[in-house]
Amino acid sequence: MNTSRASAAEQFHALHASGILLLANAWDAGSARLIESLGAKAIATTSAAVAWSHGYADGDRLPVKFLLETVAAITRVIRVPLSVDIEGGYSGDPTTVGETVAAVIDAGAVGINLEDGIAHPDLLCAKIEKVRQAADRTGVNLFVNARTDTYLRNTVPAERRLEETLARAERYRSAGASGIFVPGVTDRAAIRELASKVRLPLNILARAGLPPAAELAALGVRRLSAGSGIAEVLYGKTAVVASAFLQHGASGPLADGAMAYAQINALMGAR
Repeated sequence: MNTSRASAAEQFHALHASGILLLANAWDAGSARLIESLGAKAIATTSAAVAWSHGYADGDRLPVKFLLETVAAITRVIRVPLSVDIEGGYSGDPTTVGETVAAVIDAGAVGINLEDGIAHPDLLCAKIEKVRQAADRTGVNLFVNARTDTYLRNTVPAERRLEETLARAERYRSAGASGIFVPGVTDRAAIRELASKVRLPLNILARAGLPPAAELAALGVRRLSAGSGIAEVLYGKTAVVASAFLQHGASGPLADGAMAYAQINALMGAR
């Protein structure tokens, strides 16, 4: 058993015990190092931006070898706990998902996100069980954040969404989940009811229309994730600046809002 990793896992669990954990999701070693330097208590990856950084679309398309390389690279440069978004586990076979998670833990992660997507909740339950077994064999109390897409993908009718989300949350808890992630929910009343009835820490996704973090904490939310939002902003700004340079050779925009070379270089050299 890796003692330091086991300790990091317990630290990550403790961050969900009270207040609200803010996760500004990273996608590579450089972004993780920068976010950590800004005071992040933990680092979580965004599966979408990790996939994009390797030239793949989001949606279980990223080869696992690239995922593991990314996890190992991030672990090398940070000192806070790391949670990794593994989408649906990159497989429909629960045993294979368990094996992937064992490799993710070996690469340095102490938490994962695992989603149901459009599949029947039975499948995610089976995956969680295999993941928990795999994690137990490593001696790491892995934080398994079970994501349900009932709101994000509208997989159930609106009038049944809250009821179905609560039912899935209880099933995933029984299967071994440590937390429940409900991206897409923004309504205060729904958030309050989810937080009061879900018997695990509730995680939601930052998006327009969501109350501020302090209010979310008061409603009972324990974790707020930026998801792919930060990466999307950077892709947008890159497109604007690169387009101006390619079309007009414009040098001015290259300095607008830029972090100094020396500052970035020093940050990456600090360990």
